[in-house]
Amino acid sequence: MPIYSYICAQCGAEFDKLVLSASRLKDVVCPVCGSREVERRPAVFGVGGSRDDSGARASSSCAPTGG
Repeated sequence: MPIYSYICAQCGAEFDKLVLSASRLKDVVCPVCGSREVERRPAVFGVGGSRDDSGARASSSCAPTGG
């Protein structure tokens, strides 16, 4: 069940929508103005990781470090 990002061609609102099947994509309406003139945008997602106390990203490598 993918979550798609959309932008409304009428009012410019940007929103995300959970779409249960590809056949339902045509049923997406803008939650602000109700328009069906919406354009699907690529979804942006982040990849989590751990950080050490200094704020630097900790290495996720399994390789030994140091010498």
